[in-house]
Formats: sequence, C-alpha cells, structure tokens
Amino acid sequence: MIAFFKLHQHGSSVRAEIIGGVTTFVTMAYIMVVNPAILSFAGIPVGPGTVATILTAAVGCLLMALIANRPIAVAPYMGENAFIAFGLAALGIGWVQRLGAVFVSGVLFLIITLLGIRGWLANSVPAGLKHSFAVGIGLFLAFIGLYETGIVTSFVTGMPTTALPTDAHGLFLSPAVPVKIGNLRDPQVLLALGGFLLMTVLMIRKVRGALLIGIIVTALIGGALGFGHMPKAIAALPFTGEYDLSRIAFKLDITSVLQLSFLPVLLTLFLMSFLDTLGTLTGLGAAANLLDEKGNFPQVEKPMLVDALTCMFSGLVGTSTSGAYIESATGISAGARTGLAALVTAALFALSLFFIPLIEPLQQLRFAYGPALIAVGVLMTGSVRRIDFDDLTEWVPAFVTIVMMLFTYNIANGLTAGLVVHPVLKLASGRARELNAGIIVLALLCTAYYLFGLPH
Repeated sequence: MIAFFKLHQHGSSVRAEIIGGVTTFVTMAYIMVVNPAILSFAGIPVGPGTVATILTAAVGCLLMALIANRPIAVAPYMGENAFIAFGLAALGIGWVQRLGAVFVSGVLFLIITLLGIRGWLANSVPAGLKHSFAVGIGLFLAFIGLYETGIVTSFVTGMPTTALPTDAHGLFLSPAVPVKIGNLRDPQVLLALGGFLLMTVLMIRKVRGALLIGIIVTALIGGALGFGHMPKAIAALPFTGEYDLSRIAFKLDITSVLQLSFLPVLLTLFLMSFLDTLGTLTGLGAAANLLDEKGNFPQVEKPMLVDALTCMFSGLVGTSTSGAYIESATGISAGARTGLAALVTAALFALSLFFIPLIEPLQQLRFAYGPALIAVGVLMTGSVRRIDFDDLTEWVPAFVTIVMMLFTYNIANGLTAGLVVHPVLKLASGRARELNAGIIVLALLCTAYYLFGLPH
C-alpha cells in the first residue's frame, strides 16, 4: 500500500491519509442528502436516486485513487444537478433523456480527454470568466435554497387566481414583481434561517462537516417540533425495495439526446463539467503543492480521465454529472496527499449504502437541506474577488454570465452569454490579440446555441 500510493515520495503517511480521507467524506457527505432531493424535481425517485448518488461517489473516489493517485474525491456536482433538475424543466425533457445527456457528455469528455482537446479548451477560458461561472452557479443554488425553504417566495403566492393578470387569450402575464419575502412567522422558515446561521457559525469556526452537522441538527429540531418523520430503520440492504436501483439504472435514452435540438443541453453539460473540473483541480493542486512551476497540474489527463469515466457511470446508474469535489481541500488541509485518502473516502461512501434509512428523512425536510444550498452558494460566490473589476472587457462578460444565470433561472444562459460577449468586447476594443483559438471555438459553439438550439 505504501509503495503503490507512493506515500514516502509525497511526504505522507497512512495515518495522515486516513484522517484526510475521513475529513473529506464528512465535509461532502451532505451530497447524499441534497443531490437526490434536487434530482427528485426531475422525476428521479429519491430512494434509487440516493443509491445512485452514493454508488457514483464510491466508484468515482475509487477510480481517482487507483488511476490518478490523487487525494481528490469525486461525486455528483452541485450546479450540474440543478441544471438537470431545473434548467431542463422548461423544455419538457423527461429524466431518461436527461440521464442520456449525462452519459453522452461523459463519452464526449472521454474522447476529447484522450485526444488532449479537453485540456486545451479548458486552458483557453479566461480566468475572469472561470470565476464568474462559480459565482453565478453559487447565486443560483442560493436562490433555489431560499425559494425551497420559503424564505423567498413567488409574488403571486397566496393570491386568488382571479387576481392574476391575463392577456386577451386568457394566458397569464408576468406579475409586476417576480418574488417577495416569505412568511417569516412560519416555524419551518425560521428553522431554515436558524439552520443557515448554524452552518455559517460552524464554517467560521472551521468545524469539519459543518454543512452535514447543520442539516442533521436542523432536522432533529424540526422533528422534535413535529415536522417530518423519524427514520424507519437504522440500516437496510441497498438495491432492494424502495432502494431498488433497477428503477432508474440503465433507463437512459441516448437516441433522443443525439438530435440537434439537444445541442444546448450537451453544450451546457460539457462547458459546466470541464470548467468545474479544471477549476477544482487547479485549486486543489495549489493546496496540496501539486502544481508545477508554470502553475499546471501535472498529468492532468489522469484525473480528467477519472472525471469522464465517472460521468458515464453517473448516467448509467441514474444520477447527474460527476467530477472532482472542492471539499477535498479539507482533507488536503488535514494532511492527505495521495490516492489513499480518496480510497478511504470511497470506502466510507460504500459503507453508507447500508445506512440509507438514516439519510432518507432528511431528504423530505426542505428547511434542513435548503440552508445547505444557500451555504454552498456563499462559498462559491467568494470567487467574485478574483474577477478584474477595473477591466470592463473582463468584468462585463463576467457580470453578464452571473446575472443571466440567476435572473433567467438557467445556468446555460449565463455560461453561453458570457462566452459570446467576452470575445466580442475584446474585438470591439481593439484587443483581439488577447484572444486565443480555444475561446473563439467556444464562442462559436455558444453562438450556435442561440441560433440553432433551444434557449429558454
């Protein structure tokens, strides 16, 4: 084991790797609750969705350990799951087609990774845009959390249907105000606010697993007040009964995804995933002192290969796009430096498959998991300070990316708009030399999204 993971070469030890792997698991364990809850809005049943989420995380971490030997955990992405659940809702696309899109995007990742194109495209995206993607997705997740918990609600909530404005054909018109503050006297809304504050305090005090602890504590308080229900059991056999994975595994529809109308879906999953992976690998590489003198991640193709294979696995078993998790930074901070830490995290996820009944009640409590979405949004929006506000050719595309994601309630619109506006402003300001071939290719792809796709 020591020789296989090259512990001495990386200046680590078995103890440090175990502690690091456990720390990473505790920090990101909230995904077992939040991801199935989000994907349930796409029509994926929560029980099998939980098994698929956990199984994907276990397999992804295992592949990262054995193929890449990096202390990086892999699981279904936050952000991509929101796109799968909410971003595609307006298109009326069923969950079998959505899973097909996840699988096909994984195949594309695999092909371009093996050809070296993925790294080339990823490195061509300007730093400011990369950070704006994180900020926009963070605000989008925060808004979902605010809405799901009732802290923010639709302006028409509580109004009689006769009071809603309609046109001459009887179709609803846009209300004068889109959203309003929720009922702050509602106990469940107050629980959500308290849960968010608890998570924030725990994060300030650098408590490992702050989000998971916050979810559990808020859920217990809510349960004591009569909201939700207690676990039906402590343990259960996975892949049977309500956790029968056959209800969603291998149900993906690939044929429909290969139609031209699916181009914006594939384009969005492609852009989000490869940019998420690039940013995460760079940040974690810096934290673990893995970057070379040029700031590049050595042998980046290996973790990208893991990312592609796990993404394909995600679509097959029934969950959203997966990739490297930024929460791995907590394990790295605890001393993890090799794939042994990822192996430990994989083992803990695998063990969790037998204790799903303890997780299931949390998935029904929006006031418990909703605050975690807001907290993750807070963490992701921290990237805004890395955007150059003094250069309008950088700040305006970043701003367009962020506001289009949030105010159109669609991640795809933000990503594509920013990638189109950036080269346009560079060209218009006489700074074409700052552009590279990769960003031009991406801009053309995004333009095709608006011209030939289904922007919504």
